[in-house]
Amino acid sequence: HDLAKGMPRLSVYLAAAAAGVASASAFAPSPVGLSRSARAPIAASHPALRPGRIANGVGAARMSTSEMIENSELMRERWFTSWDATKSALKTRFGLSDAEVAKYDNINKEDLMASYAMMQLCRQFENTCNQQYMQGNIRGFMHLDNGQETIPAMVADSIKQGDTKYSYYREHTHALASGVQPGPIMAELFGKMGGTCSGAGGSMHIFDQETNFQGGWALVSEQLPYAAGAARSILLDRERDPEKFKGDDRISIVFIGEGGAQNGRMAETLNAAAKEKLPILFVVIDNGRAINTFTGDVAKNQDVFLQGQHYGVPGVKIDGQDLVGTLQAGRAVTDYVRTNGPAILQVHTFRFNGHSPADPEHERGRKFEKKWARAEADPIVIFEKYLADNNIATQDEIDAVKKTATGMCKDAVQFATDSPPPHATLAKELEFPDVPNTDYNLRGVHPEAEAVNARTISPEKMATVEAHIAGLRGKSNDGLITIGDAVNLAILEEMLRDPMTTCHAEDLQAGSSYDIPKLTQQTFGKLRGADEIIDEGHFIGKALGEGMNGYRPIIELMNANFGIYGIAEISSAGNTYATTGGKFNMPMTIIGAGGTAPAQSLGAEHSQPFHAYIMGIPGLKVCTAASPAAAYGLTKSMIRDNGPGILFLPVKMMKDVKGSVNLGHCDPLNKAVVLHEASAEAVKEGSAVTVLTYLHGVKESQNAIAEIQAEGMDIDLIELRSLKPLDMETIKKSLLRSRGKIAILDESTYSGGVGATISAAISESFFDLLDAPVKRLCMDDAPVPYSLAMEKAVVKRAEDLVIAVNDLVNGKY
Repeated sequence: HDLAKGMPRLSVYLAAAAAGVASASAFAPSPVGLSRSARAPIAASHPALRPGRIANGVGAARMSTSEMIENSELMRERWFTSWDATKSALKTRFGLSDAEVAKYDNINKEDLMASYAMMQLCRQFENTCNQQYMQGNIRGFMHLDNGQETIPAMVADSIKQGDTKYSYYREHTHALASGVQPGPIMAELFGKMGGTCSGAGGSMHIFDQETNFQGGWALVSEQLPYAAGAARSILLDRERDPEKFKGDDRISIVFIGEGGAQNGRMAETLNAAAKEKLPILFVVIDNGRAINTFTGDVAKNQDVFLQGQHYGVPGVKIDGQDLVGTLQAGRAVTDYVRTNGPAILQVHTFRFNGHSPADPEHERGRKFEKKWARAEADPIVIFEKYLADNNIATQDEIDAVKKTATGMCKDAVQFATDSPPPHATLAKELEFPDVPNTDYNLRGVHPEAEAVNARTISPEKMATVEAHIAGLRGKSNDGLITIGDAVNLAILEEMLRDPMTTCHAEDLQAGSSYDIPKLTQQTFGKLRGADEIIDEGHFIGKALGEGMNGYRPIIELMNANFGIYGIAEISSAGNTYATTGGKFNMPMTIIGAGGTAPAQSLGAEHSQPFHAYIMGIPGLKVCTAASPAAAYGLTKSMIRDNGPGILFLPVKMMKDVKGSVNLGHCDPLNKAVVLHEASAEAVKEGSAVTVLTYLHGVKESQNAIAEIQAEGMDIDLIELRSLKPLDMETIKKSLLRSRGKIAILDESTYSGGVGATISAAISESFFDLLDAPVKRLCMDDAPVPYSLAMEKAVVKRAEDLVIAVNDLVNGKY
């Protein structure tokens, strides 16, 4: 980060506390690849903190060092457990041997002091953030991590730089533990250019490419499938280039609260992790509060570590106030994930602060719990006593660590203060990774395509897919290729030319409903061609994680309306490039057949205008295609684009409409196309009308042209292949021809529909050109009925367009 070049690295700061301590490395996160076994061990068992009679599990005893518990309204006590009990769980649930767990018995002084330094840095950094928030330097929502410092200490101790990290909105300390510098984090909270995301993300959205810290996500539990996608990327890397990634032991780590883990995303992600043996570690931060509500009031079972039993994913629950036990369990479970697959580490802890500084915390028992926890369950105080009781560190050494952390936080504030604010135009610059008028034909074949294809696709499978592609191209040459086959052809061509492409769909093996993903799994395997559970949000989320890690996921929605399940993930995909300050591209292509045709007879749920629902999502390119040629050219471009896009196809035209495609050609993602021009005579006489439409409206408009012409009128028929961004230039040219008469045959509702947005844009930009109000022919706000008799009153069609053109030409409006 250019603005951070003058800011000393985290390890340099930590080394500054070396005075009076064994070595500078005692204060730094363990270097990647440094063997812990090479260091001199110090016994790590504290009888006062580890009662031998306590077992780890559902029936584990809960004890307290405070008599306050017996005579108070304390709702949740500390979870005491012993290392022996944790070892037993590791052997029973994880299948580790006595020898395997024994190597985690001892932790040397260097690592203990490095972990203590990380806890002190995290505590003081959060306190500093709170001060700066009260002074008005940090705005919006902010969520602090005080009381939970053993978790970032564990991360710094066990997680490597190459591992991907996904957190939620309380992520400052997770970023610090991952190696992100304090200065850029603080500057991000200040909204400054020197921030990790140039001030675009803020407190809840810390991202850093160098350390693979990938958020900072604000919607509870959304990070779960993203982390699974990142874990899939690790497996995809190994499959794509086994020599380059030989010995690769990277993992994906995801943080989730025990309240957030009640979300269905947890079950879905556990299923995905188990099904594909993903290298993913679920760290459950169990502070007993779902926001501020006592989790037990809303969750029947808070033992999240047992959720994985149904899927064969092992888990263990530990005392997060005990740093030594947390480090031991963290090392064991992390090493397990590196070699065996998914696991859950539930860390029982206490959060000293409210959900955010702005919350009144009126929830049952919350204020008393905070007071008690600060007095009786502070992990830093507990560990300082451990250091003293075991003669591990002197008070001078402890004070040196505190002083260094104080200096780091002071310097971070100064760095943030000195950093300039971003210029206002940056917001628009971050809308799309690729500008709207990008020519995707200029993007060449991936340099490793041929070699990867040779390694990963057998001659027999290659012969099969090449024969299939040849057959589709033959259909195109004969003018007989369908919309579904055209998209299938584009996907297969792009997956062969770029080994970073993947495909996700339900019924993928069978080709889904319209053969769009046909032969993807049979050709490229189960990782690149993923058959998915029936939840679009889940596999769109996994695709997002893949996109953040260099892959180009393609998602096929069996029906576009099913994307409603994934609207949160689609929203985050649209925001990612901007929120990360342009640090992370988000290549993602979503393709689905949908819309509402006359006489569709699918009922309300399959006839919703999903394209209208997602029009307001920033950073998203929204396209439509009503012909094989458009579908093919737009699909290829969208796959090559570095941002997210959605291509809508007409559900009732997928197999009926046939034609040819421009083989090998990419179409622009920002242009409308004139399908029919009004005659020169109609333009001269003022009887021409501009008609804008898309999806099924294209066919309806084409069917209306003959009748319109028979009545002495004509139209410029424009297919809106890009709904966002909108091609205003093409619309303006036609308006000049039609003398300001324009109709929109719209496949969305009167309220909040696509036509409403377009009509407003035309009225604002071309008011002086209009000869009449914009004529909107849109769906009624009533749900689309099944009955043909009722449907006709809701869904507009060719006959409605004929009447509208007549009215505009004859001044009836």
